Amino acid sequence: MELLARLSLDPEQRPADIDESHFPHEDAHTLVMRLAGMKAGVSTRDIDEVVLAADTVVVADGRILGKPRHADEAASMLAGLSGRTHEVITGIAVHRGATHLTEVVTTRVTFRSLSMADIAWYVSTREPNDKAGAYGLQGAGAALIERIDGCDTNVIGLPLPHTVALLREVGFEPLAPPD
Repeated sequence: MELLARLSLDPEQRPADIDESHFPHEDAHTLVMRLAGMKAGVSTRDIDEVVLAADTVVVADGRILGKPRHADEAASMLAGLSGRTHEVITGIAVHRGATHLTEVVTTRVTFRSLSMADIAWYVSTREPNDKAGAYGLQGAGAALIERIDGCDTNVIGLPLPHTVALLREVGFEPLAPPD
């Protein structure tokens, strides 16, 4: 929602009650597309309503990293990302009437080499608790990152340039000046 607020948008939020389980042999791209599409499938109130949904995962060494269950798991994830490059993959779905558009966006993120003190400090912020891959670019986690190749807002959870393009394709102008 914070990212959409950057565009002066204040959409209604409707949590989708879906099973977000990862199917065996399902790759990250397929997973995020499936989940974003299911989330966008919430019932609409009218045919002209625009529904936007997204799902983001962190992938390191071909393994999807979820949210850490506890501080030790967060520290382990961060140690595994230290000095290495991983991917942040987001599936976006936009529905309006009979039009259903989807896109997958991948951003490569390289962590700087982290000391045990760096990891302990970051875990102590409690920021990793609810973040896939145990970090967030939008907060103190930005201090862990050496380089981003691709869309930075994708790492936060919604690639804005791609989202704007999809919204325009369904006839919604997200960057219209206020009335």
